[in-house]
Amino acid sequence: MKQIYIKYISDRLQVKEWQVENCAALFEDGATIPFISRYRKERTGGLDEVAVAEIRHWADVFDEMDRRKATVLEAVSQAGALTDELRKKIESCVDARELEDIYLPYKPKRRTRATVAREAGLEPLADRMYDVAVADPSREAAKFLNDKVRSVDDALAGARDIIAERLSETASVRETLRQIFRTRRIVSKATKKASGQEAMKYRSYFDYSESLERIAPHRLLAILRAEEEGFVSLKIDADPQKCGKKIYYDFCQERRYPASPLAEQLHLAFEDSYKRLLEPSITNEVIKDAKEKADIESIRIFGENLRQLLLAPPVGQKRVLAIDPGFRTGCKVVCLDEQGNLLHNEAIFPHPPVSDKIKSIKTISSLVDKYSIEVVAIGNGTASRETEEFIKRVGLPQGVRVFTVSEDGASIYSASEIAREEFPEYDVTVRGAVSIGRRLMDPLAELVKIDPKSLGVGQYQHDVDQTLLKEKLDNTVESCVNSVGVNLNTASSYLLSYVSGIGPSLADNIVAYRAENGAYASRKELLKVRRLGEKAFEQCAGFLRIRGAENPLDNSAVHPEAYHIVDRMAADLGVSAKELVGNADLCSRICASRYVDSNFGLPTINDIINELKKPGLDPRESVQDFEFSSDIKSIDDLIVGMELPGIVTNITAFGAFVDIGIKQNGLIHASQMGVKGLADPSKVLKLHQQIKVSVISVDLDRNRIGLRLS
Repeated sequence: MKQIYIKYISDRLQVKEWQVENCAALFEDGATIPFISRYRKERTGGLDEVAVAEIRHWADVFDEMDRRKATVLEAVSQAGALTDELRKKIESCVDARELEDIYLPYKPKRRTRATVAREAGLEPLADRMYDVAVADPSREAAKFLNDKVRSVDDALAGARDIIAERLSETASVRETLRQIFRTRRIVSKATKKASGQEAMKYRSYFDYSESLERIAPHRLLAILRAEEEGFVSLKIDADPQKCGKKIYYDFCQERRYPASPLAEQLHLAFEDSYKRLLEPSITNEVIKDAKEKADIESIRIFGENLRQLLLAPPVGQKRVLAIDPGFRTGCKVVCLDEQGNLLHNEAIFPHPPVSDKIKSIKTISSLVDKYSIEVVAIGNGTASRETEEFIKRVGLPQGVRVFTVSEDGASIYSASEIAREEFPEYDVTVRGAVSIGRRLMDPLAELVKIDPKSLGVGQYQHDVDQTLLKEKLDNTVESCVNSVGVNLNTASSYLLSYVSGIGPSLADNIVAYRAENGAYASRKELLKVRRLGEKAFEQCAGFLRIRGAENPLDNSAVHPEAYHIVDRMAADLGVSAKELVGNADLCSRICASRYVDSNFGLPTINDIINELKKPGLDPRESVQDFEFSSDIKSIDDLIVGMELPGIVTNITAFGAFVDIGIKQNGLIHASQMGVKGLADPSKVLKLHQQIKVSVISVDLDRNRIGLRLS
């Protein structure tokens, strides 16, 4: 990576240049973000995953910028304008906007008014006027009359077109206007199309203005969506006269103030340039810049929500009865073993219109007994509350726990190619019920099969930069999978594909080898997998777990490259490695500094010791029981002032949505999260957190519920 890029990233992220340089070198060597942050702390100075991911992002940005620079250099060279000074300026760019400003005069463009004027031979006249080298523009213009230019007025108009375009392509002019526009207000006005019912959700923005610097991300994205759908028009309320005077003053400072006849022509050219070319272009630029910031914030919230969702507490390897509830079509019931394998499926009809409660009770009781069911998972969609009440009347054996599970994305999974591969002989209703049960057992292992955008935890997710969103979400999923670790002998290929250094192709090969040869006995056996070489093994081995392996370190986060260190630690304590692993008392007697060498620094040694104390510890919390209020069945039952239990289902920049056990989620606005007023919802609440809320408003017409955090 070029030094100018290293310095830029270092300054932006407030880290040392050597940290950036080492991270970049590790990426070039094929290392992944989880591997670098976990096992190369000495090389990075202990940078966490967030910082390493940011360095990776900017490394990719600058790779793309280098490709863009090559395009610009070629275009400028072909135009015959490439000087050593200009080449140096282009090559030293670290800002994409600056690079595009340099490129703009040489960028291929459609036929313009200035193009026509140049073809008519008026560029020399425009040059003299622009350089303030003519006292009487009319007399000078008379020299350029020809078959294409019949009058002095035509000649002057053509020269002004050239000057207007040249001004609009001047980097300093564009940057001046950007600085002005960024401090102004964005203004939205209703269009003629905004009279229909579809537009009413945007009515708050039919006559709206707010500082572009202060507008909240969700409001800006809402306004931009309204504009995209044609319900509002947008502008920046910059004063044209003040902007024009500023441009003219800067122009004259670089040259000299022109005499009156030329000044009049220049003013006309500048006014035209601003109105026709600069204002629309700069408006689009600054709104785009503001949207990029809004995108980053929205994507950050989405990523954090996704992390919390993926790391939701698992119930673990239990025998599960899962129910996808419904009324007319009945409730689809499946039974799963401890590994999530489908044992049985059928439908019951405990609700109207069939209401066969007796038969349904007998069926559930029989299945619970036959398959030694330990937990019941009920989807939170239609008929969820009714199904939960029905199950509690069945009379389940003592110790069988009942949980409500989010169905978000279950229909997407059940119709996906992944689901068809897993259950080719079953329909979507069975697949959906299986997904609900598996989500309770291990949310992470099941949710990785679903596009994160289908999980209901985003904010304006379809409006933000999709490339940046995918990068963030992929990083988040990869981070969650590798922080938890993956059971090599039970994981699906979809889960394995997110393990550091593996990917879809190697994941399929790992599963194929397991199917052909049986369970893996050790991590080293991975090297027998087709196309899994030393480099891939280095990246993935530390994140894979083998329960009951001969070497207990194979079920820990200790990397195989450090096994010899553990052997030394055990020998120094006079015990075997097996006796050391999991023995906190013995581990506390280890002197970390004794094992530091040129390859393993103190941070890594301390990580090894901490892992030895609790090998393979799942960082996720334990699942908690929860019950909604039995008195609330619909929005009609709500009364202002009620205090209710709820579960956080989504967190946005403006508040949090809460499931209180009815069809509609309630909203806790950011202003209702604490005594100090407006709060950052992501710092107050977590996804799926169990909370108490008070009802502060009920809008039956719009099905909206306002809540306050109790």
